[in-house]
Amino acid sequence: MRDQAVGGGQRPPEATSRPAGGAATAPSRRASGPRRDGASVPAPAAPPAARIAGRRRELKALRADIERTGLDTLTGRRGTRSRVLLIAGRPGSGRTALAEALLRELAADYPDGVLSATLTGRDGEPAATDAIARELLDALGTAAPPGAAEDELSELLRGALAGRRALLFLDDAPGAEQVEPLLPDAPDCLVVVVSQGPLTGIPDVRPCTLGGLDAAAAVEILARYAGPTRITVDPRTADSVAEMCAGQPAALVLAGGWLADRPKSSLADLYQALAAVPLPEGLSSGARPLVRAFRLAYEALPPPAARILRLTVLAPGCLVDAPTASALAGCSVSTAGAALAEFAALGLLRPGQDPVDAAPDGAVGHPRYRVPGCLAPLLRTLLEDCERPTDIQLARARMLQRTVRLLVSCRAMSEEPGSPARQKVAGLPRSLRFPSRAAAADWLRGRRAVLLDAARIAVADGELDTLDRRLMAALTRTLLAHQGPEAAAPDLYALHRLVLEVAERRRLPREKAAALLNLADLDAQAGRTAAALTRYRGALEAARAAGDAVATGRALESLGGMYGELGDWQRAADWYGRALELRLARGERADAARLHGRIGGAHAQAGRWDEALRELRAAARTYRRAGDLAGQARAAGELARVQECAGTPEEGLRTALEALETVRKAGDGPLEAALRLRIADTLERLGDPAAARLHRAAGERLLEDHPD
Repeated sequence: MRDQAVGGGQRPPEATSRPAGGAATAPSRRASGPRRDGASVPAPAAPPAARIAGRRRELKALRADIERTGLDTLTGRRGTRSRVLLIAGRPGSGRTALAEALLRELAADYPDGVLSATLTGRDGEPAATDAIARELLDALGTAAPPGAAEDELSELLRGALAGRRALLFLDDAPGAEQVEPLLPDAPDCLVVVVSQGPLTGIPDVRPCTLGGLDAAAAVEILARYAGPTRITVDPRTADSVAEMCAGQPAALVLAGGWLADRPKSSLADLYQALAAVPLPEGLSSGARPLVRAFRLAYEALPPPAARILRLTVLAPGCLVDAPTASALAGCSVSTAGAALAEFAALGLLRPGQDPVDAAPDGAVGHPRYRVPGCLAPLLRTLLEDCERPTDIQLARARMLQRTVRLLVSCRAMSEEPGSPARQKVAGLPRSLRFPSRAAAADWLRGRRAVLLDAARIAVADGELDTLDRRLMAALTRTLLAHQGPEAAAPDLYALHRLVLEVAERRRLPREKAAALLNLADLDAQAGRTAAALTRYRGALEAARAAGDAVATGRALESLGGMYGELGDWQRAADWYGRALELRLARGERADAARLHGRIGGAHAQAGRWDEALRELRAAARTYRRAGDLAGQARAAGELARVQECAGTPEEGLRTALEALETVRKAGDGPLEAALRLRIADTLERLGDPAAARLHRAAGERLLEDHPD
C-alpha cells in the first residue's frame, strides 16, 4: 500500500495526487492556488516530515542505475524500452517518500513532466490496467475510444509517450502483471516503480530494496515531532525508540506524533507506552512496529474522534474533507474538520496534493486529506470490528446522498438562470450551491475521478443499489451537461457498465435494456460492430421482458442500422420492418414515416428498386398525413433519386419538382437548396442546361443564405 504520507517525505512539485483505484494525473505545480475572486489561497503547511530522512545512499544508487548500461545495450546498441527503477519495501518503509525524493531530483532532466498512477485499489486489490492506461492517456491529452480493450489502450499509451522525455511513477504495484502493459517503448522516458516485491518477468529492472532507517535518520524523524531538547537530554532512549520502531518511517512518524501531542511526556514515557501495546498473535516481526505505533496513536483518541478516523476509509479514493467526514460520521462539519486536522498533526492522515478544495459556494474550501496506504488496512479492520454493518451502511448512505445532491446542483448550473432546475437548487444549503457555471464545471473536473470511484465502490458494495442508481444517473446527466456526449463518452461507458451490473444483480430488465442500449451505441460509435450487435440483441430481449415498447423499438431500429453498416441490406430492411410494425401498432406516425424511409433506403442499396419505391412513397404519404411538410419533401426527394437510379429520370424529375413545391411551403431553405441542386443535375443529364443553370444558381444562393 502507499506509504508516502508517513514515510518522512514530501511530493515533488511535478508529481500529482492519485485517487484510489489507479487514477493518474498530469504534471502540475500547485504550491498555492488562485481563488476565483483573484486572492491567493496558500496551501496548508506540509506535515512535520517536510523532507526525507536518510536514504542518501539509496538515492545515489538509484541515480547511478539510470546511467548504467542495460543488459540490452551491452552490444553498444541503444535499448528501445524505458529504463525501469524498482523501489521495493514493505508498507511503511518510506518507499514512496524515497521515490518522490528521486522524482524531485530528476524532474529538471525530464521536460515532459511526471505522470503518476497508483496500481492498487482502495481494498488492496490490483487496479484495472485499462483504467490506469486511460487515466494516463487523459493526462497526456490523448483521446481513447470509450470501451477500448486493455491491449488497445496500452498501445495508445506507448504511442503517446514515444518521442517524449517524461517520468512515469507507478506506485504500489502489486506485481509485474500490472506494470508491464504500462511500460513505454521510449528510451528517453524513465519508469519508477514502487512495490513490495520483485517484478519478475520484466527484464533489466534495477531494484533498490529498503530496510529500516539507520539510527541517526530514525532519531531525526523523532526530533521533528518531539523537538531537539527531549532528544538531547535522553539520546539513549531515543535510540531505543528508533530500535523498537525498527527504523520504519511510518512507525516513527506515528510515535513522534504521539509524543508531540504530549509536551510534558518524555522519550521514556513513549518507550514504555509502545512496549505496553498488546499485539495480536501471529503477527509477523516486520509488521509489529507499524501496528504497535498505530495502536498507540489510535487508542489515545477520544471515542468520537476514533470513530471519525475509522470511517475515513469509506471515502472514495481514501480522500476525505470535513463535509465528507461529517456526512460519514453524522456530526457537524466543524467537528469533523477539527478531527481531521488533529489526525494530520498526529501523522494519521496527510494533506492531499490539492489540499484546499474549491467549495461549491465559491468560498475557500475545506482541506482535503488522504488516508496513508499503509494504515488503510488497519483502519478497515477496526471499522469491521467496531462498527455494526448497519451503521457502516448508514454512513455510506449519508455520504452518497450528499454526493447526489452536489451533482444535482452542479448539473443545474449548466442551465440558464431562472430555469426550474436553477430555482430548485436555490433552496439547497449554501454549502451545496455553486456561484456560477464555471465554478460547477471546475468542481466536476477536479472531482471526476473521485466521483467515478464513488460509483464503483457503491456498486461493489451491493447494499445500497437504490442510491447507487441515483448516483450514477446524476453523474451521467452532470457529465453530459458540462462536457458534452463526445468528451464524456469514456466515463459514460464505465457508468453504463456499472448500471448494467446493478440491473443484472437486481433483475431489473428495464434498466438492463437501457444500459445495454447505451453501451451498444458507444460500441457502434467506436466501430465495434460485433459487440454492438450482441448488446442490441441483449437489449431487445430485456426490453421485451420489461414490456418496454420504446426500448424495444429503439433496439429493433438499431439492429437495422448495424446490419446496414455491415452492408447486409436484406437483414437491415427486415429489422427496420419489425420496428415499423411496432410503431404502426402504437400509432406513432412520425417514427413510422422515418422507418418507411430507412427500409426504402436499404432496398435501394441492394438494388431492389420496386420495394424501395414502394417504401419511399409510403414514407411521403405518412409524413403528409402527419402534417410534416419538410419530412414529406425529404422522402419525395429520395424517391426522385431512386426513380432516376431505377431508369426513369423523367419521372424522377417530376417527383423532385413536386417535392420542391412542398419544401417551399415548409420554408426549409437548406432542404430547398439541396433539392434544387439535385434537380439541376437531373436536368443536365436530360439535356436541358439552361433550366439546370437556373436551378443551380437558385440553389447556390440559398446555400449562401443558409450556410449551416
